[in-house]
Amino acid sequence: MVDQRLIAGAMSGTSADGVDIAICAIAGRGLGMSQRLLVHHAEPYPADLRRAIFQIRATGQATLSELAELGRAISLSYAQAIHIALTKANLRTTDLTAIAAHGQTLFHAPPLTIQWLDAALLACETHCTVISDFRRADCAAGGQGAPLVPFADYVLFRDAKRSRALVNLGGIANATILPANAGIESLIAFDTGPANCISDHLMRRHDPNGAGVDIDGAIAATASPNLAVVDRVLGSAYFLKKPPKSTDGPEMIAAFNDAGGGDLSLSTALATACQITASALAEALRKFSPRLPDEVIVSGGGANNLTIMRMLQRELPRVPIREIDELGVPGAAKEAIAFALLGAATLDGEPANVPSCTGANRAVVLGTITPRP
Repeated sequence: MVDQRLIAGAMSGTSADGVDIAICAIAGRGLGMSQRLLVHHAEPYPADLRRAIFQIRATGQATLSELAELGRAISLSYAQAIHIALTKANLRTTDLTAIAAHGQTLFHAPPLTIQWLDAALLACETHCTVISDFRRADCAAGGQGAPLVPFADYVLFRDAKRSRALVNLGGIANATILPANAGIESLIAFDTGPANCISDHLMRRHDPNGAGVDIDGAIAATASPNLAVVDRVLGSAYFLKKPPKSTDGPEMIAAFNDAGGGDLSLSTALATACQITASALAEALRKFSPRLPDEVIVSGGGANNLTIMRMLQRELPRVPIREIDELGVPGAAKEAIAFALLGAATLDGEPANVPSCTGANRAVVLGTITPRP
């Protein structure tokens, strides 16, 4: 049995709102791991950094110096978030075995993928071993490089009697389908489409200096969705593919604009974006799951969007929809916890991709290890 280790999972998603840190006490190894969350901290990105990330993601263009500076700024934000989380937990950097850092997605079109982070700078700033660049090994093995959270979903949430769909509503919506009493090789997982990325894009366009989010889905709740736009988006190429599959925010925003969503009024466009999220998720569960799950467990920022949640329950009227907090895992910390578990697997030399979910031709050890300076 491997002794308990403290690993800080560090995650910044496609919403690019900041860095989530989950410092976890992890015991065991492989599928026998368990975790105890010591502290979760969310550190927002500075406004200028967030704008720079979205500019590069939207245009695909940057000078070499801009790209290098962006990597430095992202890494320093990660380091600041780690230090604050350690202070909150009354811990020192020497207490950590490692930091498992996802980095900031700038581009994802498998087999090409970029999660931008200067691991050496992060290691230097924190005096910790850093595990990073988790997606490339799966891509090298023929996979999508995503989703990677099914390993953690299986470790934390498998159930002998109930089938579950673990759904994370970040910028992109992804689902892990956990059949009851199944082995990890039976998992199905994939990105179902957009979660918050379209709504956040609309809010940034409406008010470039604002919060960049429709808080609680309040504006969306004042209008009805344009169902013609919903149908056109759901008829586009990505939604017709079978899993394994993964997508990215710019692809989903382009599909929305190509379908005429960008020409709608703000409230109607937001309502339409919420309906696309709910309809795509529900349809994916109906089409690609062996049967509808006994329950859907939701996490991520989209769980706070009451319009999305209301529409999702309407799309799945006979399936209980629960927030992940009910199972003892804070929804805001879930993906950072997942990367802490992935980092532990990397240190142990344990494969942590799930080929049935990513499409890889074999199970591989994920990530690159940058030693403690």
